[in-house]
Amino acid sequence: MNVGKGKPGPLARRPDNSAFKQQRLPAWSPMLTAGTVLPFFYLTALICLLLGVWLLLTVQSTQGIKLDYTEAGTCNDCFEKRKNMSNAALPCHCQVTFSIETPWKGDVFLYYGLRNFHQNLRRYMDSRDDGQMVGRTSNLKSPSTYCVPFASDQNGLPIAPCGAVANSIFNDSFTVRYRSSRDQIIQVPLLRRGISWYTDKNIKYRNPKSGNLTLAQVFEGTARPPYWHKSVYDLDPLDDSNNGFINDDLIVWMREAAFPNFKKLYGVLYRGAKPFSKGLPAGNYTVNIEYNFPVQYFRGRKEVVLTTLTWFGGQNHFLPVTYLVTSSLILLMAVVLTVVWLKFGKNGKNMEE
Repeated sequence: MNVGKGKPGPLARRPDNSAFKQQRLPAWSPMLTAGTVLPFFYLTALICLLLGVWLLLTVQSTQGIKLDYTEAGTCNDCFEKRKNMSNAALPCHCQVTFSIETPWKGDVFLYYGLRNFHQNLRRYMDSRDDGQMVGRTSNLKSPSTYCVPFASDQNGLPIAPCGAVANSIFNDSFTVRYRSSRDQIIQVPLLRRGISWYTDKNIKYRNPKSGNLTLAQVFEGTARPPYWHKSVYDLDPLDDSNNGFINDDLIVWMREAAFPNFKKLYGVLYRGAKPFSKGLPAGNYTVNIEYNFPVQYFRGRKEVVLTTLTWFGGQNHFLPVTYLVTSSLILLMAVVLTVVWLKFGKNGKNMEE
């Protein structure tokens, strides 16, 4: 009987007579009883506890030191000098010292840190020209309006790179020296290349096509940002492949931080020669600083951070503490449910129904 076949109506809209569409597939519904729920709670609490302890021990195995050099050591004079912007072009050098009691084994990373510097402000983050940074010649000669007031200088020349983000680049530089047991002063070798993300270095940031021209000729007719001491094509006088928009320091700075207190990678210990082949040996160290970056205008602080890393990263206690707190809460809930079940559900009428 072909009732409703080919005709509109309720029967024409009826789903096919299959187990899936008629919801006749076999199903399983768990019975949540005290005998199944409570062991699950205790097992979950144990797993979170073990993960938390494991991650905490991993984090604790990292070694590091943080040095606030804003006004420390001999940097106080530089701090006072940088209060006056008219002295910005005058060089100022200072140093801070620290000691390591036990050797640091493995790779050692050097960071610079800033406090109370808000890179996450929307107008600040928008003040850049990604088309210019990817090497478009048209954007090089005519920067985006987002870069205003750092799009052109007083003479009308386009600024490269334009915008507030590039203009505010951190320009302190560091040299670390080690005093050995024989009272020798040895400079700690730092790798200053390859510190940026691969995708940034090779895809997001590119220099304009130069042909047979030098970088200086490519950027001819542009001006450097107002607060810069060097032009973009001369950021690294020792390595022309690290100049222009593909300079590692520039790329690291242009990746804005999400929080006002942050650190960015400056260099990695080169372990190709003794006594640094295994890491940093115990002893006394001096950090020589070329003090350029002023922090008085935003009431900030500057830091040098040296640390080792594990597979989990640096000294970040957030995830271990989260696991431990979660384990405690689940365990507390399991104990409460156990007490309730023992008091009201075990000998009375079945509460599991």
